[in-house]
Amino acid sequence: MSTTAAAPPAGPRLARLRVEHAGLFRQMRFFAWTFARSPSALLGLALVLAFLLLAAIGPWIVPYPEDAQGAVNLARRLQPPSSAHFFGTDEMGNDIFTRVIVGTRTSFWIGLTITGLAALVGVPLGAAAGYFGGRMRSVIMRVTDVFLAVPGLVLALAIVASLGPGILHGVLALTIVWWPGYVRLIEAKALTLRSEAYVEAARTMGASHGWILRHHILPNCISPLVVKASMDMGMAILAAASLGFIGLGAKPPAPEWGAMISVGRTFMPDWWWYSAAPGLFIFLTVLGFNLFGDGLRDTLDPRSSKG
Repeated sequence: MSTTAAAPPAGPRLARLRVEHAGLFRQMRFFAWTFARSPSALLGLALVLAFLLLAAIGPWIVPYPEDAQGAVNLARRLQPPSSAHFFGTDEMGNDIFTRVIVGTRTSFWIGLTITGLAALVGVPLGAAAGYFGGRMRSVIMRVTDVFLAVPGLVLALAIVASLGPGILHGVLALTIVWWPGYVRLIEAKALTLRSEAYVEAARTMGASHGWILRHHILPNCISPLVVKASMDMGMAILAAASLGFIGLGAKPPAPEWGAMISVGRTFMPDWWWYSAAPGLFIFLTVLGFNLFGDGLRDTLDPRSSKG
Protein backbone atom coordinates (compact mmCIF):
# COMPACT_ATOMS: atom_id res chain seq x y z
CA MET A 1 0.00 0.00 0.00
CA SER A 2 1.59 3.22 -1.17
CA THR A 3 1.16 6.42 0.72
CA THR A 4 1.62 9.91 -0.63
CA ALA A 5 3.99 11.97 1.42
CA ALA A 6 2.48 15.16 2.71
CA ALA A 7 4.04 18.40 1.54
CA PRO A 8 6.35 19.80 4.16
CA PRO A 9 5.16 22.96 5.86
CA ALA A 10 6.67 26.24 4.83
CA GLY A 11 9.93 26.80 6.62
CA PRO A 12 10.59 29.66 9.00
CA ARG A 13 12.64 31.50 6.36
CA LEU A 14 9.76 31.53 3.88
CA ALA A 15 7.34 32.65 6.59
CA ARG A 16 9.68 35.45 7.59
CA LEU A 17 9.98 36.62 3.97
CA ARG A 18 6.19 36.68 3.65
CA VAL A 19 5.92 38.77 6.80
CA GLU A 20 8.60 41.16 5.55
CA HIS A 21 6.91 41.52 2.16
CA ALA A 22 3.55 42.16 3.81
CA GLY A 23 5.11 44.76 6.08
CA LEU A 24 6.83 46.45 3.15
CA PHE A 25 3.56 46.54 1.20
CA ARG A 26 1.74 48.13 4.15
CA GLN A 27 4.51 50.66 4.56
CA MET A 28 4.38 51.61 0.87
CA ARG A 29 0.59 52.00 1.08
CA PHE A 30 1.02 54.26 4.11
CA PHE A 31 3.63 56.36 2.29
CA ALA A 32 1.36 56.67 -0.77
CA TRP A 33 -1.58 57.65 1.44
CA THR A 34 0.49 60.28 3.28
CA PHE A 35 1.89 61.68 0.03
CA ALA A 36 -1.57 61.85 -1.58
CA ARG A 37 -2.91 63.95 1.31
CA SER A 38 -0.77 66.91 0.17
CA PRO A 39 -2.15 68.80 -2.85
CA SER A 40 1.16 70.59 -3.36
CA ALA A 41 3.05 67.28 -3.42
CA LEU A 42 0.63 65.91 -6.01
CA LEU A 43 1.10 69.05 -8.11
CA GLY A 44 4.86 68.62 -7.88
CA LEU A 45 4.56 64.97 -8.89
CA ALA A 46 2.42 65.92 -11.89
CA LEU A 47 4.94 68.55 -13.01
CA VAL A 48 7.87 66.15 -12.58
CA LEU A 49 6.11 63.40 -14.53
CA ALA A 50 5.26 65.87 -17.31
CA PHE A 51 8.90 66.97 -17.41
CA LEU A 52 10.13 63.37 -17.59
CA LEU A 53 7.58 62.55 -20.31
CA LEU A 54 8.70 65.49 -22.43
CA ALA A 55 12.33 64.54 -21.93
CA ALA A 56 11.56 60.99 -23.09
CA ILE A 57 9.36 61.61 -26.13
CA GLY A 58 9.80 65.33 -26.84
CA PRO A 59 11.98 65.06 -29.97
CA TRP A 60 9.36 62.79 -31.61
CA ILE A 61 6.28 64.95 -30.99
CA VAL A 62 7.53 68.43 -31.94
CA PRO A 63 6.10 69.93 -35.15
CA TYR A 64 9.40 71.23 -36.57
CA PRO A 65 12.23 68.88 -35.50
CA GLU A 66 14.74 70.49 -37.88
CA ASP A 67 14.43 73.77 -35.95
CA ALA A 68 16.10 72.15 -32.96
CA GLN A 69 19.26 71.84 -35.07
CA GLY A 70 19.40 75.55 -35.89
CA ALA A 71 17.67 75.66 -39.28
CA VAL A 72 17.26 79.10 -40.87
CA ASN A 73 13.76 80.21 -41.94
CA LEU A 74 13.98 84.00 -42.20
CA ALA A 75 10.58 84.22 -43.89
CA ARG A 76 8.91 83.45 -40.53
CA ARG A 77 11.28 85.18 -38.12
CA LEU A 78 9.94 86.67 -34.87
CA GLN A 79 6.33 85.69 -35.47
CA PRO A 80 4.01 85.93 -32.44
CA PRO A 81 2.37 82.85 -30.89
CA SER A 82 -0.22 81.30 -33.18
CA SER A 83 -1.80 77.96 -34.05
CA ALA A 84 1.16 77.20 -36.31
CA HIS A 85 3.77 78.24 -33.73
CA PHE A 86 2.44 77.90 -30.19
CA PHE A 87 5.29 79.93 -28.63
CA GLY A 88 6.14 82.05 -31.67
CA THR A 89 9.42 81.99 -33.61
CA ASP A 90 12.91 83.35 -32.94
CA GLU A 91 15.22 85.61 -34.95
CA MET A 92 16.17 82.72 -37.24
CA GLY A 93 12.55 81.71 -37.85
CA ASN A 94 12.85 78.60 -35.69
CA ASP A 95 9.79 77.36 -33.82
CA ILE A 96 10.33 78.20 -30.13
CA PHE A 97 7.91 75.50 -28.99
CA THR A 98 10.04 72.88 -30.73
CA ARG A 99 13.27 74.21 -29.25
CA VAL A 100 11.85 74.44 -25.73
CA ILE A 101 10.46 70.90 -25.83
CA VAL A 102 13.68 69.43 -27.23
CA GLY A 103 15.61 71.44 -24.64
CA THR A 104 13.76 69.52 -21.93
CA ARG A 105 15.93 66.49 -22.62
CA THR A 106 19.09 68.61 -22.35
CA SER A 107 17.95 70.06 -19.03
CA PHE A 108 17.05 66.60 -17.72
CA TRP A 109 20.45 65.24 -18.70
CA ILE A 110 22.17 68.19 -17.02
CA GLY A 111 20.20 67.88 -13.78
CA LEU A 112 20.52 64.12 -13.57
CA THR A 113 24.26 64.16 -14.30
CA ILE A 114 25.05 66.88 -11.79
CA THR A 115 22.94 65.30 -9.05
CA GLY A 116 24.17 61.76 -9.75
CA LEU A 117 27.86 62.63 -9.85
CA ALA A 118 27.60 64.83 -6.76
CA ALA A 119 25.91 62.01 -4.83
CA LEU A 120 28.44 59.50 -6.15
CA VAL A 121 31.26 61.59 -4.69
CA GLY A 122 29.57 62.95 -1.59
CA VAL A 123 27.79 59.87 -0.21
CA PRO A 124 30.88 57.62 0.26
CA LEU A 125 32.89 60.50 1.73
CA GLY A 126 30.09 61.46 4.10
CA ALA A 127 29.49 57.87 5.20
CA ALA A 128 33.20 57.33 5.84
CA ALA A 129 33.53 60.60 7.77
CA GLY A 130 30.49 59.94 9.95
CA TYR A 131 31.14 56.25 10.62
CA PHE A 132 34.91 56.20 11.18
CA GLY A 133 35.25 59.65 12.76
CA GLY A 134 38.63 60.70 14.10
CA ARG A 135 41.30 61.91 11.73
CA MET A 136 39.46 60.71 8.62
CA ARG A 137 36.41 62.76 9.54
CA SER A 138 38.53 65.79 10.31
CA VAL A 139 40.32 65.70 6.94
CA ILE A 140 37.16 65.08 4.88
CA MET A 141 35.11 67.74 6.63
CA ARG A 142 37.85 70.39 6.45
CA VAL A 143 38.14 69.88 2.69
CA THR A 144 34.34 70.07 2.48
CA ASP A 145 34.35 73.31 4.49
CA VAL A 146 36.79 74.85 2.01
CA PHE A 147 34.36 74.24 -0.86
CA LEU A 148 31.37 75.40 1.19
CA ALA A 149 33.14 78.63 2.15
CA VAL A 150 33.02 79.86 -1.46
CA PRO A 151 29.60 80.77 -2.93
CA GLY A 152 28.60 77.95 -5.23
CA LEU A 153 27.80 79.96 -8.34
CA VAL A 154 30.97 82.04 -7.98
CA LEU A 155 33.08 78.88 -7.76
CA ALA A 156 31.27 77.41 -10.77
CA LEU A 157 31.90 80.59 -12.76
CA ALA A 158 35.59 80.47 -11.92
CA ILE A 159 35.88 76.83 -12.97
CA VAL A 160 34.00 77.32 -16.25
CA ALA A 161 36.01 80.46 -17.01
CA SER A 162 39.24 78.51 -16.59
CA LEU A 163 38.06 75.49 -18.62
CA GLY A 164 36.19 77.46 -21.28
CA PRO A 165 32.47 77.79 -22.10
CA GLY A 166 30.51 74.64 -22.91
CA ILE A 167 27.80 72.44 -21.52
CA LEU A 168 30.18 69.68 -20.40
CA HIS A 169 32.42 72.15 -18.58
CA GLY A 170 29.34 73.65 -16.93
CA VAL A 171 28.19 70.22 -15.72
CA LEU A 172 31.67 69.47 -14.36
CA ALA A 173 31.84 72.83 -12.57
CA LEU A 174 28.43 72.43 -10.97
CA THR A 175 29.25 68.86 -9.89
CA ILE A 176 32.33 70.17 -8.08
CA VAL A 177 30.12 72.75 -6.40
CA TRP A 178 27.34 70.29 -5.49
CA TRP A 179 29.10 67.35 -3.76
CA PRO A 180 29.87 69.05 -0.38
CA GLY A 181 26.15 69.22 0.41
CA TYR A 182 25.87 65.43 0.19
CA VAL A 183 28.93 64.99 2.41
CA ARG A 184 27.36 67.16 5.10
CA LEU A 185 24.00 65.36 4.91
CA ILE A 186 25.33 61.79 4.99
CA GLU A 187 28.05 62.57 7.55
CA ALA A 188 25.47 63.86 10.04
CA LYS A 189 23.24 60.82 9.48
CA ALA A 190 26.09 58.30 9.74
CA LEU A 191 27.38 60.00 12.87
CA THR A 192 24.03 59.33 14.52
CA LEU A 193 23.65 55.79 13.21
CA ARG A 194 27.06 54.50 14.29
CA SER A 195 26.06 54.64 17.96
CA GLU A 196 22.79 52.73 17.45
CA ALA A 197 22.38 49.42 19.29
CA TYR A 198 22.12 47.28 16.16
CA VAL A 199 25.35 48.75 14.76
CA GLU A 200 27.15 48.08 18.06
CA ALA A 201 25.76 44.53 18.07
CA ALA A 202 27.00 43.89 14.54
CA ARG A 203 30.41 45.24 15.45
CA THR A 204 30.53 43.06 18.57
CA MET A 205 29.68 39.97 16.51
CA GLY A 206 32.70 40.62 14.29
CA ALA A 207 31.07 42.25 11.27
CA SER A 208 33.49 44.18 9.10
CA HIS A 209 33.27 47.93 8.62
CA GLY A 210 32.32 47.46 4.97
CA TRP A 211 29.49 45.08 5.88
CA ILE A 212 28.13 47.50 8.49
CA LEU A 213 28.27 50.40 6.05
CA ARG A 214 26.48 48.42 3.32
CA HIS A 215 23.80 46.83 5.51
CA HIS A 216 23.17 49.36 8.30
CA ILE A 217 24.54 52.83 7.56
CA LEU A 218 23.84 53.43 3.87
CA PRO A 219 20.32 51.86 3.78
CA ASN A 220 19.24 54.20 6.57
CA CYS A 221 20.57 57.19 4.62
CA ILE A 222 18.35 56.55 1.60
CA SER A 223 15.37 58.62 2.77
CA PRO A 224 17.21 61.96 3.27
CA LEU A 225 19.29 61.23 0.17
CA VAL A 226 16.22 60.79 -2.03
CA VAL A 227 14.68 63.99 -0.67
CA LYS A 228 17.83 66.02 -1.27
CA ALA A 229 18.39 64.58 -4.74
CA SER A 230 14.82 65.36 -5.80
CA MET A 231 15.20 68.98 -4.73
CA ASP A 232 18.69 69.27 -6.21
CA MET A 233 17.43 68.22 -9.64
CA GLY A 234 15.48 71.46 -10.00
CA MET A 235 18.23 73.61 -8.55
CA ALA A 236 20.87 72.01 -10.77
CA ILE A 237 18.73 72.73 -13.84
CA LEU A 238 18.35 76.34 -12.67
CA ALA A 239 22.10 76.70 -12.05
CA ALA A 240 22.93 75.27 -15.49
CA ALA A 241 20.44 77.68 -17.05
CA SER A 242 22.17 80.52 -15.19
CA LEU A 243 25.50 79.54 -16.75
CA GLY A 244 23.86 79.37 -20.15
CA PHE A 245 22.27 82.79 -19.59
CA ILE A 246 25.63 84.50 -19.06
CA GLY A 247 27.20 82.67 -22.00
CA LEU A 248 29.20 80.02 -20.12
CA GLY A 249 26.92 77.04 -20.74
CA ALA A 250 25.40 75.61 -23.88
CA LYS A 251 25.97 77.63 -27.02
CA PRO A 252 23.41 78.42 -29.74
CA PRO A 253 21.98 76.75 -31.73
CA ALA A 254 21.80 74.15 -28.93
CA PRO A 255 18.22 74.20 -27.54
CA GLU A 256 19.04 74.98 -23.92
CA TRP A 257 16.66 77.08 -21.84
CA GLY A 258 19.20 79.45 -20.27
CA ALA A 259 20.92 80.16 -23.58
CA MET A 260 17.54 80.81 -25.23
CA ILE A 261 16.64 83.38 -22.57
CA SER A 262 20.04 85.02 -22.98
CA VAL A 263 19.50 85.53 -26.71
CA GLY A 264 15.82 86.41 -26.31
CA ARG A 265 16.43 89.23 -23.81
CA THR A 266 17.90 91.38 -26.59
CA PHE A 267 14.47 91.32 -28.29
CA MET A 268 12.54 92.44 -25.21
CA PRO A 269 9.91 93.80 -24.80
CA ASP A 270 8.52 93.78 -28.35
CA TRP A 271 9.14 90.06 -28.92
CA TRP A 272 8.50 88.98 -25.33
CA TRP A 273 7.56 85.39 -26.19
CA TYR A 274 11.16 84.57 -27.10
CA SER A 275 12.30 84.61 -23.45
CA ALA A 276 8.93 83.95 -21.81
CA ALA A 277 8.54 80.38 -23.08
CA PRO A 278 11.86 78.92 -21.81
CA GLY A 279 11.54 81.00 -18.64
CA LEU A 280 8.12 79.48 -17.97
CA PHE A 281 9.49 75.96 -18.44
CA ILE A 282 12.36 76.65 -16.03
CA PHE A 283 9.90 77.99 -13.47
CA LEU A 284 7.54 75.02 -13.73
CA THR A 285 10.37 72.48 -13.63
CA VAL A 286 12.05 73.95 -10.55
CA LEU A 287 8.66 74.39 -8.86
CA GLY A 288 7.73 70.78 -9.62
CA PHE A 289 10.92 69.29 -8.19
CA ASN A 290 10.76 71.50 -5.08
CA LEU A 291 7.13 70.60 -4.35
CA PHE A 292 7.84 66.94 -5.03
CA GLY A 293 10.87 67.02 -2.73
CA ASP A 294 8.84 68.68 0.03
CA GLY A 295 6.20 65.98 -0.32
CA LEU A 296 8.81 63.23 -0.10
CA ARG A 297 10.35 64.86 2.97
CA ASP A 298 7.00 65.06 4.76
CA THR A 299 6.27 61.45 3.83
CA LEU A 300 9.62 59.79 4.52
CA ASP A 301 10.63 61.91 7.52
CA PRO A 302 7.54 63.56 9.08
CA ARG A 303 9.53 64.83 12.06
CA SER A 304 11.61 67.12 9.82
CA SER A 305 8.51 69.10 8.85
CA LYS A 306 7.63 69.79 12.49
CA GLY A 307 10.92 71.33 13.47
